[in-house]
Amino acid sequence: MLKMQDIEKLRNLIREHDYKYYVENKPQISDYEYDLLMQRLIKLEKENPSLVTPDSPTQRVAGRPIKEFTAVRHKTPMLSIENTYSPQELRKFDQRIRKNLPDDKKIEYVVELKIDGVSVSLLYENGVFKQGSTRGDGLYGDDITLNLRTIKAIPLHLRSVNPAPARGGVKGDFPRVLELRGEVYLDHQNFSRLNKERKKNGEEVFANPRNAAAGSLKLLNPQIVAKRKLSIWLHSLGYLEKRDKFPQSQDGFLKRLSEMGLRVNSNFKLCSSIEEVLKYCNYWEKKKKELNYDTDGMVIKINSFAQQKRLGATSRSPRWVIAYKFSPEQAVTQIKEIKNQVGRTGVITPVAILEPIPLAGSTISRATLHNYDDIVRKDISVGDKVIIEKAGEIIPEVIKVVHKKQGRKKFSSPRVCPTCKSKLIKLEGEVALRCNNAACPAQLKMRIRHFAARRAMDIEGLGAAIINQLVDEGLLRDYADIYLGLNLNNLKDLERMGEKSAQNLLQGIKDSKNRGFSKLIYALGIRHIGEHSAEILAERYSNFEELKKTNIEELTAIFEIGEIAAESVYNFFHNKHNLEILGKLAQAKVIKVRKPKTARLAKSARLENRKPRILQGKRFVFTGSLEKYSRFEAEDLVKKLGGSVSSSLSKNTDYLIAGKDPGSKYAKAKELKIKILSEREFEGMIK
Repeated sequence: MLKMQDIEKLRNLIREHDYKYYVENKPQISDYEYDLLMQRLIKLEKENPSLVTPDSPTQRVAGRPIKEFTAVRHKTPMLSIENTYSPQELRKFDQRIRKNLPDDKKIEYVVELKIDGVSVSLLYENGVFKQGSTRGDGLYGDDITLNLRTIKAIPLHLRSVNPAPARGGVKGDFPRVLELRGEVYLDHQNFSRLNKERKKNGEEVFANPRNAAAGSLKLLNPQIVAKRKLSIWLHSLGYLEKRDKFPQSQDGFLKRLSEMGLRVNSNFKLCSSIEEVLKYCNYWEKKKKELNYDTDGMVIKINSFAQQKRLGATSRSPRWVIAYKFSPEQAVTQIKEIKNQVGRTGVITPVAILEPIPLAGSTISRATLHNYDDIVRKDISVGDKVIIEKAGEIIPEVIKVVHKKQGRKKFSSPRVCPTCKSKLIKLEGEVALRCNNAACPAQLKMRIRHFAARRAMDIEGLGAAIINQLVDEGLLRDYADIYLGLNLNNLKDLERMGEKSAQNLLQGIKDSKNRGFSKLIYALGIRHIGEHSAEILAERYSNFEELKKTNIEELTAIFEIGEIAAESVYNFFHNKHNLEILGKLAQAKVIKVRKPKTARLAKSARLENRKPRILQGKRFVFTGSLEKYSRFEAEDLVKKLGGSVSSSLSKNTDYLIAGKDPGSKYAKAKELKIKILSEREFEGMIK
């Protein structure tokens, strides 16, 4: 009779082969033999459904699509990393480290490749993969567990370093709770394969592997994600219960992860000086093209976890780590034409049409010229040979002219909009030329493209070519018409559409209604409101009715929403035309009224901690570095207790919490007669 031990033995055999293949890159059996093992396990589990476990290798891909991603809180905030671009800046980083660790004679760095992918967090409990999430705003991310389970390089059950039973009867020496950080990416071969498939199916191709990885993780159907063949490198510790049983250094930590079956990039090095760090960075800047995945720099971390803890973090980034970005790649090509492109806000941007040339893994045929003052300053004209580079390895731009065409004519900026022929204006304090015609078709097309983009409502199948046709045919007069004005009859006869493609687009439109409130705010295209600002607003407000009732002063008081952004939000929700579009979105049931995310999270936190809202109505500003809390933790604590946090001081601020090295805000608070509290006094207040 079949026993549970027999099935578990087969599972462990498959896990061991996964480890050999994905971690050690030393497969011991053929794909055919591996498939036979999997088929045998599938058969046994089908015959014995009561013996199926969530961490079985057969349970990677969920059978049904999910409706929407829910928000989850990271156990430790996922802070961003400070960037540096020169050896001089890296040496200054080393000087700051040594200044803040004056008594430490031994300071070592671990240098790792900076993978150009998507940051994620993985949570393991007793060695079993429980949850995976995106970075989000650093405190909260989207729960993408089902999508991450499809990545075969992520073990559903960790490999035991010590197979002896530990306390509590759990086999192995796994931490009870282990939160890890990593980078999901798509290698060059699978990126090429994916784009070939999309092109064959008439779908928009991905611009680069990072966009492909990010778009894949946002899909609501894990079965599609599984076909993308994403992979991952694990690189950092988020949270660890019982830290004393784990390595106390970054290099030891990476080695332990690999032993536990987690995929770690082997190209890391322990360095004893900043000059050794620079030498290793320069080595990989020359060698990066030999890799099968994209990297845009190196990450330098203090090796000792004890030293990391003493150095601490600012509100945005840890002080013990820095990213050294590689110099952008450059190429020389010729400008064939300069076109004037109308943006969604009416700004006219000059774009250089280039003789196509390969650069940083893609063929470049267009590059931004930023604005017309920049063209004059660089003395650029049609026919010139120019140097182009990818800024941040993403956006191509023209750097300078290297050869001027004989008999060239100086480029003159336009006076009227290239689309609607309205007279262009230049607002005070701006360098940009702007079309102020709200009915300009080009602006409408760009606004709809922004609304439907992957980072916004992510409407599958609604690309630039289809949007141009829909606007030209009068089927779309604003982005609300996407939900109210399109149907099978008026879509199927469009060029390059057909009935099947029309049905897929309508399904994509229907699916986009579940993208979440922050995505919808970002999709509206409010000036000065990016993805992060949209997430902050979605945390604070539950629907557009609440946003309509707010004022500039209240918006400015929100942490990371400045005066310019606050004014822009206020003006948007007090514009008659915009309100009409929001009404249409509500009619199409795109806007869903719900409790604010912060209210739900605060409620669960109050149930857990039983803390009263003792800071109700009080406004706080933090300055300097805190010893006991990170900036994120302190601000979140204030909000949980009913208070609000701002990044700038005003007469409405109640308290300035001053940590070490408080800076100019300390003097301004004294000038405004705002009560200043030390970290100890702040802690006494909340206790």
